Amino acid sequence: MFQTRLAVAALLVCVACTAQAAPEQARWKQSAQHVTIMRDTWGIPHVFGKSDADAVFGLMYAQAEDDFNRVERNYINAMGRLAEVEGEAEIWRDLRMKMYITPAAMQAKYAASPAWLKKLMISFADGLNFYLATHPEVKPKLITHFEPWMALSFSEGSIGGDIEEIDLKDLEAFYTGQPKVAVADTGFDPEPRGSNGFAIAPKLSKSGRALLLINPHTSFYFRPEVHIASEQGLNAYGAVTWGQFFIYQGFNERAGWMHTSGGGDVIDEYLETVVEKNGKVFYKYDGFDRAMKAVPITLPYKTATGMASKTVMAYFTHHGPVVRAAGGKWVAVKMMEEPLKALTQSFSRTKAKSYAAFRKNMELRTNSSNNTVYADADGNIAYFHGNFIPKRDPRFDWTHPVDGSDPATEWRGLHAIADTINLKNPANGWLQNTNNWPFRVAGTSSPLEKDYPKYMWTLPENARGLHALRVLEGAHDVTLDSLIGLAYDNYLTAFEPLVASLLKAYDALPASDPLKAQLAPQVDALRGWDLRYSVSSVPTSLAVYWGQAMVASFKAAANAKEVPVVDYIRDSITPQERLLALASATARLEADFGSWQTPWGEINRFQRASGDIQQQYDDAKPSLPVAFPSAVWGSLASFGMSAPQKTKRIYGDRGNSFVAVVEFGPRVRAKSILAGGNNSNPASKHYADQAEMYSHGQFKDVLYYKEDIKQHLERAYHPGQ
Repeated sequence: MFQTRLAVAALLVCVACTAQAAPEQARWKQSAQHVTIMRDTWGIPHVFGKSDADAVFGLMYAQAEDDFNRVERNYINAMGRLAEVEGEAEIWRDLRMKMYITPAAMQAKYAASPAWLKKLMISFADGLNFYLATHPEVKPKLITHFEPWMALSFSEGSIGGDIEEIDLKDLEAFYTGQPKVAVADTGFDPEPRGSNGFAIAPKLSKSGRALLLINPHTSFYFRPEVHIASEQGLNAYGAVTWGQFFIYQGFNERAGWMHTSGGGDVIDEYLETVVEKNGKVFYKYDGFDRAMKAVPITLPYKTATGMASKTVMAYFTHHGPVVRAAGGKWVAVKMMEEPLKALTQSFSRTKAKSYAAFRKNMELRTNSSNNTVYADADGNIAYFHGNFIPKRDPRFDWTHPVDGSDPATEWRGLHAIADTINLKNPANGWLQNTNNWPFRVAGTSSPLEKDYPKYMWTLPENARGLHALRVLEGAHDVTLDSLIGLAYDNYLTAFEPLVASLLKAYDALPASDPLKAQLAPQVDALRGWDLRYSVSSVPTSLAVYWGQAMVASFKAAANAKEVPVVDYIRDSITPQERLLALASATARLEADFGSWQTPWGEINRFQRASGDIQQQYDDAKPSLPVAFPSAVWGSLASFGMSAPQKTKRIYGDRGNSFVAVVEFGPRVRAKSILAGGNNSNPASKHYADQAEMYSHGQFKDVLYYKEDIKQHLERAYHPGQ
């Protein structure tokens, strides 16, 4: 009898689940019939939907087809659940996320969302769930069913979101009470995070139309190339961060946008004076003691035998979560927390067809970590330095933690867009940003530093910025192809002062110094170098390894002085130290390659080793030579290795990823290239079909109009077919 009751109960539960799932499945099937995915000969998905929501459904389905692993991974990370998949080592990353993202809070924001955005979030979840339902062979690592509110946990597509400014080792040290553990050195200076954006006004283009360069520098395979369109006016093409339903960097038929990291100061640290009374923690504010909010956060993690968990008592002030200690005080972090507005801005931006519409969208002010370079079919070009810029008292040094007990350090709302550093249609006819300071964004037509508080800009000039000025100041009759040429100009600006200092140091050596003879051939090679890279260039190899040797030796000293390491080795090391670094570089090249006279293309390689998120490179496996090096040295085209080096060769895994050039007019024209290919499955012909073109800086034509897609069509289908 007991077993019969159990069986009946199970049947009732099953019937209830089926009844609950039936409307959802019916909705999936209806949406699928309203969507057509057209894959071109590069495997790029062109998703056409009846409504915006239908198009979002199709876009998510297409992304899952190309790389469900990365889609799921991004949401596992965004919701602070990575340790459930990766193990205990990730619990501090999860804690960082859970200090800002909780399911209950996101569900409440979803409930408060406008109806049109709810529809998009429902379609986001439906597209992924329909993919899983029609692909039972795909086994998610954790998320077996996506919910609409999850879209709010990952609402801004930057590769380095604001939250990543919180150091995980500091966080771990604070909440464990253990000393901070040093991060292992990868062998390279970290590849600069960021991007390049250029805009060319009609007066400097051959066609008399505005042009835009879209050149994000991200980790490879972080974003695929997609096209999404609907009968409701959506028609955007570009790069989408895996799992998001908006084009992050791209264009529509009338306007284009390129985001570069490093706008104004958007994150602040507050030094909190902590006191304990009767077992409770308080902090000083405006002469009074305020109770510190204490929240237990449970952190499940995977083990070899199953699941375990730790619970951390996390502390919060009204400024934000406490993330570290410094000088006997606790440090709380304040940053933007507006996922609903951020998702609204991210999607609505893709439908803006004019400068006025784009500017209105910017008034939402939630594009917190980026600058924007803009161009449109009306011939406008524009630049916005940051978007979310809190108002602050300029008496304080906001580059360092401020006194959390002083009410004068509070944010005072946000700056209006008109008050931030921005520029429209400068007289010089071009705009550029390379994650550098904004006061050379348009050469002599740039905004003036004296007109703005210092917290509106955070990064100094860099070698790429100097390079961009050189190539743009003489630009005229620019075409799509010549814009590509500007973006891949092979001069290495950073080595200009470095090589000059080296030659001066060498020439000053007495003839009796052993380094005089030892380094004579190397110095001759660098003396005759035109500072331009190529796959056949021996001086490029020597210079890069020499630069890396100096970086390795003086990185700590540069960090202590809070200056970029390239600036430090340019300005602050001795002649003898420069020469010894060259000797060290020579020895390493000889040890790794048999000779310091090794052409650069034998060292700098592209290899897509697998479909895994963490690549394992192998010198014995096939790879392609790449001419452009790390952006550290002023290369506009960026190709750097951020993974720990376990090989002799350098294998780029970060830098130029999706790159496009766009010409606006009555009919938009564009060209693009993607690192490797659009599909992560090594068995797919689109896994590495763009790799060789990528290695040469050779672009393909973008297929934007349906008639052009049909002429280069691989297949067309409804989701689920």
